[in-house]
Amino acid sequence: MDKEIIIKELKFKAVRSSGAGGQNVNKVSSKVILSFDLLNSKGFSEEEMSLLSSKLATKINLEGILQISCEEDRSQLKNKATAIEKLFELLEKSLAKPKQRKATKTPKSAVEKRLKEKKSNSEVKNSRKKLDF
Repeated sequence: MDKEIIIKELKFKAVRSSGAGGQNVNKVSSKVILSFDLLNSKGFSEEEMSLLSSKLATKINLEGILQISCEEDRSQLKNKATAIEKLFELLEKSLAKPKQRKATKTPKSAVEKRLKEKKSNSEVKNSRKKLDF
C-alpha cells in the first residue's frame, strides 16, 4: 500500500453539515465526503486489491468507489483530515491478516472435573427418588 499515491487519487466534496452549529450550519459547507476509486487505484498490489475488494465489498458502490463522510467538527479542514485518517484505518484493518488458530485439546483436569460434577449431580437426583420396595 503506497500512501502517497492513494492521497493523490482521493477526491473531496464539501456539503452542508447537519446537527449542531446554529446559523453556521446553514451557511458553511463543513461536512466532507471523501471518494476513493478503489478498483482503479494504482497504490495497491494485485494481492492487496483482491483482499480489499472482498473485505470491503459492502462499503464499495457498483462503480467501485469507496465513500467516507465526516461531519464531526465545524471546520472543513479538520473533517478532511479525519476522513483521510478513517480511510487509512479502514484500509489497514482490511489488509491485516488474522492470526491462524492453533487447535488445542481439552485439559484432562477439565474433563475429570466435568465427569465428577455429572456424577454428583446424578447422585443428588437419584437420592430424591422414592424408593420402590
